[in-house]
Amino acid sequence: MIHYDILVIGGGPAAITIAKTINGTQRVGIIRPEEHSMIYCAMPYAIEKVLPVEKTFKKDSLVTDTGAVLIRDSVTKIDFDKRQVHTKHGGTYGWGKLVLATGAVPILPPIPGRDLNRVLTFKTEDDLRSLLALCESGTISKAVVVGAGAIGVELAQAFHAVGVETHLVDLAGSILSAMMDRDMVEEAEAALTQEGIRLHLASKVVELRGTDSVEQVLLSDGRTIELGETGECALEEGAKGKRGVVVFAVGMRVDTSLFEGSGLVKGKDGIVVNDRMETNLQNVYALGDCAQFVSGITGQVTPGKLATNAVPMAKVFARNQLGESRSYPGFFNGAATRIGSYFVGGTGLTEKGVPGSMEAVTGHSELTTIFPNMPGAKKVRMKMIAEKGTLRVLGAQFLSGEPVTDKVDVMTLAIQNRLTVTNLAELSYSAQPYQSFFPASNLMVAAAEEILNKVK
Repeated sequence: MIHYDILVIGGGPAAITIAKTINGTQRVGIIRPEEHSMIYCAMPYAIEKVLPVEKTFKKDSLVTDTGAVLIRDSVTKIDFDKRQVHTKHGGTYGWGKLVLATGAVPILPPIPGRDLNRVLTFKTEDDLRSLLALCESGTISKAVVVGAGAIGVELAQAFHAVGVETHLVDLAGSILSAMMDRDMVEEAEAALTQEGIRLHLASKVVELRGTDSVEQVLLSDGRTIELGETGECALEEGAKGKRGVVVFAVGMRVDTSLFEGSGLVKGKDGIVVNDRMETNLQNVYALGDCAQFVSGITGQVTPGKLATNAVPMAKVFARNQLGESRSYPGFFNGAATRIGSYFVGGTGLTEKGVPGSMEAVTGHSELTTIFPNMPGAKKVRMKMIAEKGTLRVLGAQFLSGEPVTDKVDVMTLAIQNRLTVTNLAELSYSAQPYQSFFPASNLMVAAAEEILNKVK
């Protein structure tokens, strides 16, 4: 049996972060069942041919260069009493601290027809290679992407870019509903329609039909999307043999079958941990997508299955092993994507996501990305959400012709530090013709001032 001071099950961003932070000062072993650790958010761009598939792989050297040991194997059993992990290839590993970073698996809803061929999810290397093979075979006539979150929207655009008729289905009434309110995403949504992507919003897939491969997608609003060679959207002459594909991108769930009977406490959204990433079992930790945690704003359990949450959770664990005392503040879920020529992003709570115990007030602003009299100036819009009574900032959203992640991150910092609208209205900011709007105004200050004017 090989013993490690820290043994990590899972090889994603959390495991890599632990290895880099510990950096050889303790013996770290990382058990990864996958051939490669994936850059998930890059996968749609491999479908679009912006990147080769190899560019979606993280380098193993990110782990091995730190002195950590990468074990390519899958865990079959965990003996929590003996502190031992057993693997498929006969390995037995002991630990001082065990870290569960097993991630989450994509949801395939329990609907009729889900087992038909060409019904896929989109998370793993196998998923990516299966879709690439279908695209390269020239046998795809149409693609139905189910789920209009960031990955679903990006995947729909990728299919469209390679010449596949694309349909995007979502239960919500607008795209990116977890990130953006409808009033902030309407322009980008219209851009998808103008590109030719067919939106089916406020609807869900209730059944998939076909004899071998999927041929029809039945929606809750009564419409049917035909994927075969017949139906209202018949294939053009010469395209005989082409079929469709259905890809579900509706969210993730934690597979806890490996921990059954262990006494490990699990919640609806994953393994229950405290703010130091400790589970209820001594010397056992969980972090990343497999862990359940709370919003840093409301304190209530909330989804947070993002690599940008897994990394700071891993840093909290690792820094504490190095003798520091750190705690994780919760999920704020800053995120961004690109839709056509638009860049969109949001952080914190949306207006519709503010709980009933809080009364929300919003402020809007619209400026340009650089001085409006300079060549290349593009529109940028912002929506700020605050709690009316305290004026504490709860969320923010952006839509622009230029990247917005810098603005999203500034607002996340404001929310993390419980700043108020008044604090932001007093922001001391910079200006320069090629980098900002005129010195007379700032996007965040303007939105904050609108809120203050409302509450007065």
